[in-house]
Amino acid sequence: MTNPVLSVRDLSVSFRSDTRTVHAVDHLSYDVAPGEVLAVVGESGCGKSVTAMAVMGLLPPTARIEGSIRLGGTEIAGASEKELGRVRGKDIAMIFQEPMSSLNPVLTIGRQIGEVLRRHQGLSKKEARARAVELLDLVGIPAPAQRVDEYPHQLSGGMRQRVMIAIAVACDPSVLIADEPTTALDVTVQAGILEVLQSLRERLGTAIVLITHDLGVVADAADRVLVMYAGRPVEQAPVHELFAEPRHPYTRGLLGAVLRPGGEGKRRLPEIPGLVPSLDAQPDACNFAPRCAHADDQCTTRRPGFKAVSLDAGADAAHRAACWHPQETPVLTPTTQEAGQ
Repeated sequence: MTNPVLSVRDLSVSFRSDTRTVHAVDHLSYDVAPGEVLAVVGESGCGKSVTAMAVMGLLPPTARIEGSIRLGGTEIAGASEKELGRVRGKDIAMIFQEPMSSLNPVLTIGRQIGEVLRRHQGLSKKEARARAVELLDLVGIPAPAQRVDEYPHQLSGGMRQRVMIAIAVACDPSVLIADEPTTALDVTVQAGILEVLQSLRERLGTAIVLITHDLGVVADAADRVLVMYAGRPVEQAPVHELFAEPRHPYTRGLLGAVLRPGGEGKRRLPEIPGLVPSLDAQPDACNFAPRCAHADDQCTTRRPGFKAVSLDAGADAAHRAACWHPQETPVLTPTTQEAGQ
């Protein structure tokens, strides 16, 4: 990998209350190179969005953050609000979930896009409006000169999501975090949003951290995949390799539950038995062991390292898993074929 534009090392995030402490993220590390798309996947509650909010410095005061977050070589973990204000929207930006609730309903689209331009680039009101029109055109919104003066409720869900993208890329950030950018959108609109993100990556060389549940989106858009479970990283690999040869039992369970179109009648989808563990206390062992058919005494008493799945791989191995007994049998899913195309 070339020098990463975003580097996260041993990131841990916990939330304290009067009665308990929740460990939402536990020793997570990853790098993202310029122009790369890293997909972060896992079921709800595994820590994907909390990680993104920690990187952006948007967690509440009840959150305790440990570890390192370096943006372009500059440490931003623990930075003051003033320091973060200089880089948010300019060097790193985020596309939030639920664009209707993220956009201000009483301000026009143009004013909301123009705010970041005036703050970080010092544009006048007139210049910011003109640039907002250009950005709306860039993200594929028709009649941008008309839409710029409209309010969020006048736009469809897909258009509002495109507005969120326009705000996020207004200052050409080096890193873009996209948190579920295609959730609740129909397939056609979803394809349009992914096309916009790919276009921005190609034009601007933006590194993208794509948070999603949709493995089809991952196969179509990502270069590498990071799989999280209960706040911990469990597997990381190039997208084609992850779909063709998943090694962690949890990853295999996710891929095995993908719908297979046609010819299977009333086949019941396989499920991962058991429940997600409570995050009140992270065990010093494999936290997936209670749900794993291959778990033994070693799994329940010692925490596996996040290491290369191949004994022949070096220290910079691209495919890693946190498992004492990584599986080798391929898992055949529809997305395996998609990823290999």
